[in-house]
Amino acid sequence: MVKRFNTIIFVALSLFAFCSCKKVKEQNDQLYSRHLQRQVKLTIINTPAPGDKSKMNLIIFNDGQLLDDIGMKEIVADLYAAKKINPVVIVGVHADNRLQEYGISDYAKAGGAGSKADHYASFIDNELYPYAKKNAGVRKFNTVAMAGFGAGALSALDIAWDNADKISKAGMFSGAFSRKENMADTTVRGEMYEKIKASRKRPKTQYWFYTGKTGDAEIKNDDATDIEANSNAFIQLLGNKSFINATDIVYQKGTANNIASWKLAMPDFLEWAIGQ
Repeated sequence: MVKRFNTIIFVALSLFAFCSCKKVKEQNDQLYSRHLQRQVKLTIINTPAPGDKSKMNLIIFNDGQLLDDIGMKEIVADLYAAKKINPVVIVGVHADNRLQEYGISDYAKAGGAGSKADHYASFIDNELYPYAKKNAGVRKFNTVAMAGFGAGALSALDIAWDNADKISKAGMFSGAFSRKENMADTTVRGEMYEKIKASRKRPKTQYWFYTGKTGDAEIKNDDATDIEANSNAFIQLLGNKSFINATDIVYQKGTANNIASWKLAMPDFLEWAIGQ
């Protein structure tokens, strides 16, 4: 009787372990950055690891502190259960000083907006990417995408453009691609546009844009304005590049530039980035 009871317990525990490993998981972690000279908070969401780990994908989100409000874990779990997305690790990098860290690395100016953009880009490339590979147990991810919201979208585009050897897709939600003269913010007016316009690089990158009808992005201390007009300008600029095909650019329009709207658009973005 005791032996039978122990067998039942063992089977039950085994089934519990099996079910647990098949679930989408979320955890919080910290990574010390020598480039930023601070502890960086991370939100990590991952699907079960595939048998062939080379099929695991990575998405890095700026403004990772927003992922819980967006309901990222639940969205990923629903899409994965429906077999609409491939295995993925999502790393949300919590923002610290958005004014200084989210900008354009080539135009980082001491004391001004985006003054630490080059440090942040180095953190993503030299510290976060190796960290993600080590924790996922992979030598190389199948695909890597970078995404963000407002000024975080500007940063995502800048980092993806400069690191096309690693990052193949960029997602921009309500991008802060320009700023008002009388407002200090996280962007440098017009310089990202000029950077891409003048660049001789030919990155094999794909782009996903979201804009809402309202003008501003509802992020504290973020003055992403004229979002639709500025996003249209970038889409036209990219479309004029001879090495970028029409299928490389996706443009989705919504009702507003806020968390609720980004939440509604997120399943479409994830299916685009890592869809089956």
